[in-house]
Amino acid sequence: MKQTALRSAILLSLLPASSVFAAGLDRSGQSVSAFLQPGNYAEASFTVLDPTVEGTANAKLGSGSLSDMGDDYYFPTAAVKVQATDKISLGLLYDQPFGADATYGLDSGVFNQNGEATTVKVRTNNLTALVGYQPTENWNIYAGPVWQTVKADISLRGNAYGGPAPTGLSGYNIKVDQEDAYGWAAGFAYQIPKIALKAAVTYRSEIKHKAKATETMTTPIGTLQLLTSDLDAITPQSVNVDLQTGLAANTLAFANLRWVHWDQFVVSPKFLASKGQDLINYSDDQYSVTTGLSHKFNDQWAGTAAIGWDSGAGNPVTTLGPTEGYWSVGLGGQYSPAANYFIQAGVKYFWLGDAEAQTGGEVKASFTDNHALGYGMKIGYRF
Repeated sequence: MKQTALRSAILLSLLPASSVFAAGLDRSGQSVSAFLQPGNYAEASFTVLDPTVEGTANAKLGSGSLSDMGDDYYFPTAAVKVQATDKISLGLLYDQPFGADATYGLDSGVFNQNGEATTVKVRTNNLTALVGYQPTENWNIYAGPVWQTVKADISLRGNAYGGPAPTGLSGYNIKVDQEDAYGWAAGFAYQIPKIALKAAVTYRSEIKHKAKATETMTTPIGTLQLLTSDLDAITPQSVNVDLQTGLAANTLAFANLRWVHWDQFVVSPKFLASKGQDLINYSDDQYSVTTGLSHKFNDQWAGTAAIGWDSGAGNPVTTLGPTEGYWSVGLGGQYSPAANYFIQAGVKYFWLGDAEAQTGGEVKASFTDNHALGYGMKIGYRF
């Protein structure tokens, strides 16, 4: 059972929608699988998530249920890998590793005020450049710099934040300008092509950001500027472990394990900090596992089935993303019109973990029995 016979199936070892609703702000899963493909290779993918996140307000703040606050969102990824010599490979990978999208409904007063709702948009961009050294056909040692940007636009509204100023924080807004910062990634991979065995361990460093943040307060008489200051934020370090092995002709098993250091991850803009509040606060590290099977039916068609689990990043959680981990099941298919390129599609269903949302150390709402649907498409090309 040689690797050439399994090549199409191997590409399905991670569905395009493999990590679209992970703990904390984690999104893409930061895979380097494209860099570990044989020969010269390029890919581009597009993933969409449609979550439903509903809850019930704390009776002290308002009555009734809270409508869906999870916005649909999408993100692209792209990668190119060149085998420069028999022993040297070069790669460039783009993804959007962290983010958040939420808009609360106008139905309870808990997360809305005067026709405006609590809204959250956080965006990151990541560009990883890798250089790999292959001393033998079995080993690949790689490392390189990571360039990353972060920006955010968040508005807090409603009784969950103590009502309007001057006693509460309802009406508070923060805009974080896009700034770049640098980190690094390194890892190693081992493979035995004859049995389609491959194992890889990749470490990504934390990245320290210092961005310009403008905090304002919206009131009935207008928007008042509170502070413009530098905001310190550190995107977390992580480790990915990727495993695969052939089971039978044209069939392989795979697993991805991921750890993200969210423990004690805190973002505290100066004005909020002066009020004893954090914008984001996670208490636990994230652990996740995705495992499944891929099978190549013929030279053109292959399929994958996968299940996944994510621990979440602690509970209670911030009101900006009130879920704690998930269970998931996914299916994927791949069509290869020719030996050197393919089109891949995948869909994944998520059972989202129940969570309590808190601000100021007090639980303001409970979110239970929620779910999400992720789907995506990928195009790959060998040259």
